[in-house]
Amino acid sequence: MKLCGLTGGVGMGKSTAAGFLLQSGARVVDTDDLARDLVQPGQPALAEIKKAFGACVLSADGSLRRPELARRVFSDPAARQKLEAILHPRIRERWQTLVEQWRTENIPWGVVVIPLLYETQAESSFDKIICVACSPASQQQRLQTRGWSPEQIQQRIASQLPVEQKMARAHFVLWTEGALEVSRQQLAAILRKL
Repeated sequence: MKLCGLTGGVGMGKSTAAGFLLQSGARVVDTDDLARDLVQPGQPALAEIKKAFGACVLSADGSLRRPELARRVFSDPAARQKLEAILHPRIRERWQTLVEQWRTENIPWGVVVIPLLYETQAESSFDKIICVACSPASQQQRLQTRGWSPEQIQQRIASQLPVEQKMARAHFVLWTEGALEVSRQQLAAILRKL
């Protein structure tokens, strides 16, 4: 099985690229989805987060108050490291288990979407890495449409390796400026090389 890692900066089009790959026949898992599953009520990771950050990060119904936790961890590197120590090993275990399942099913190729691929030293797990990137202006605009403040945008961007470094280390770069069809064509060209 050919296994690809898909990474890139926040707001640069990873989810859209993952959708194209899924349509192309790849098995795809997004680590952001795994992270959301891990913090559902009743999950051990959520109990650890409550212990580490206090009950104020939980709603009355026991669910995670994601905006409150994000506010705390993106303004405090030590808090972010604490959260990552809780989540990252579990996320890695889950996607690696899925990849092993794909191998036993003789899936021809799979994709793991990992925003923090290089930051978590996961690159050796993949045959090839695709970095999704766009201009800083487009990134800012996309994140503003999510309703993020300039401060939130800056904090999220600062929490990741600069996209230029990700691009330099990747095997392929998918540049997501312009029409979706252009990105789809670029990705098709990358897939032919794979």
